[in-house]
Amino acid sequence: MPTIIFINGTSSSGKTSLLKLLQKKLPEPFLDMGLDKFIWMLPGRYLDRPLWDDVLGKAVHSGPVGWSLFSGMYHAIAAAASRGNNILADHVFVERAWVEECAALFAETNAYLIGLRCPLEVLEQREKDRKDRTLGQAKLQYEVIHKYTQYDLELDTSKLTAEECVEQVIER
Repeated sequence: MPTIIFINGTSSSGKTSLLKLLQKKLPEPFLDMGLDKFIWMLPGRYLDRPLWDDVLGKAVHSGPVGWSLFSGMYHAIAAAASRGNNILADHVFVERAWVEECAALFAETNAYLIGLRCPLEVLEQREKDRKDRTLGQAKLQYEVIHKYTQYDLELDTSKLTAEECVEQVIER
């Protein structure tokens, strides 16, 4: 049975770094079917305001385009897994309905939800250092990102290296 691993955390929590390192370290191939892959499928005009507000709002809620996009993402993951593919997907579960849809869709699969935590001041510094993030996203997501989830594993990326996080995920 294929394995699905969702990685949830705020902007700049280390989701993409963990996903990429997991792809390298896991013995079987895992497809990267994460959030950014689906967002970048949209026409470019949707990546800037005002249309961005219809995708992921101010990073704490979604508009109709986002609802359709992310539901499609979950169903694409389910379809790929049903054909025998292992999946890695990073996400920002800021909507209760997204968590509920995934829980129902993946209830009978070998799926894991990994939560990445990190102090807000570290997240904000990472946003500044990266220079490719909208400043303030982590702060907006901070109070809601873990609100609707129950994790199989939680990791503090301010205390663990990416390699240590990978080891814990693989061990789990």
